[in-house]
Amino acid sequence: MLRSLRGLRDYAIGATDDEIGKVHSFLFDGRTWCIRYLVADTGRWLPGRKVLIAVSALGRPNWPDHIFPVALTKEQVKNAPDIDTDKPVSRQREIELHQHYGWAPYWGLGYGVPAGGVPLPPPVDPDDAKAATKGDPHLRSTREVTGYRIHASDGEIGRVEDFIASDENWIIRYLVVDTRKWLPGRTVLIPPDWAREIRWDDQAVHVDVAKEKVRNAPAYDSSAGVNREYEIQMYDYYGRPNYWP
Repeated sequence: MLRSLRGLRDYAIGATDDEIGKVHSFLFDGRTWCIRYLVADTGRWLPGRKVLIAVSALGRPNWPDHIFPVALTKEQVKNAPDIDTDKPVSRQREIELHQHYGWAPYWGLGYGVPAGGVPLPPPVDPDDAKAATKGDPHLRSTREVTGYRIHASDGEIGRVEDFIASDENWIIRYLVVDTRKWLPGRTVLIPPDWAREIRWDDQAVHVDVAKEKVRNAPAYDSSAGVNREYEIQMYDYYGRPNYWP
């Protein structure tokens, strides 16, 4: 199903032997929009520390009880390499993290099916040598990108308010765009693969669609969520190919 990532904030993270913290945010690849890690805030258990949990360790969320199970123990998390999640994560630090947990790397090694039956997102080509020692500029936090300006082909239409992702493969399918300064009280969805340019330094995403087209697009109701009927209506309206088989 398609889920709001903002709606997952503060879900309890359940290790195999106890709770380890709460969902803080997600790190995704800005080239493919595949989520790579859940960022967990360990709260009073490990004060001041946030840890990265690969999507390969994520189980199926318990939606009614707001619990996100992970295939890890508290001891594993406690002894994991300490990574500053507020700074870019280098490939070397990722390697150390994956070696500690015994995770298969997602970069360039094909597909895999991790614990919980959740398939890994499609792999990407290995990064250049700089990513081994410097922070990977393509790994971005959902909290960081929230608030980015969205520019249509002929002007700004709003700001990123949320992300909609599949809980089966953890790929971001839509940016939730708040258009309140242009179209008060209206929210629309824009698929990230419509982006023709992302200016990280300017905190702006430029999409290949006209303002007038967005103005009359099917509105998004966060209380109703996103179902296939809505998606078909939206893609038909824009006349764009959809992503499903």
